Amino acid sequence: MKNIKLLFAPLFAILLLASCSSVQVLTDYDREANFNNFKTFAFYKTGIDKAQISDLDKKRILKAIDAEMSARGFVKSNEPDILISIFTKERQQVDVYSNYWGAGYYGWGWNPYFWGGPYNHGNVSTRTEGSLYIDIIDAKNKELVWQGRGVGSLHNIKNIEKKEARIREFVAEILQAYPPGSESK
Repeated sequence: MKNIKLLFAPLFAILLLASCSSVQVLTDYDREANFNNFKTFAFYKTGIDKAQISDLDKKRILKAIDAEMSARGFVKSNEPDILISIFTKERQQVDVYSNYWGAGYYGWGWNPYFWGGPYNHGNVSTRTEGSLYIDIIDAKNKELVWQGRGVGSLHNIKNIEKKEARIREFVAEILQAYPPGSESK
């Protein structure tokens, strides 16, 4: 039984670390929009001002978006084809784990020599799960043409470099699917 526990411990640790660092991405877009016509961009200040995060984090997100868009060949302009806006949501996620253990040599489960049978060990943990939305708006007719949402665990990161890296990861994962069809290239 001890060998089985030791065998699964590294696997569990890998799965736990992978689930903490990944970003789940969902996208939606207007099928009638011609994304080939969009070459220039600007940030939509009105929408960005409404995002309920610190101004420093807004700057970090916008810097990451600027870098990603530039790397994809888009040019920042005062007369843009598209406007980019962001908004965020966060929620506390509570995880409750309950394990039933017996006592003695029987391992997990019921032990006939333990009065009262198995007993319960409960663990509760909380984490912050955040969503970053990136909206792309056709500047000419002011209509939303693409939206990407990244969902993942946010850590209370004290190290600024790690925080910036996490923001860049969120933005890169979301914009990987822009323009539509680019994720298969």
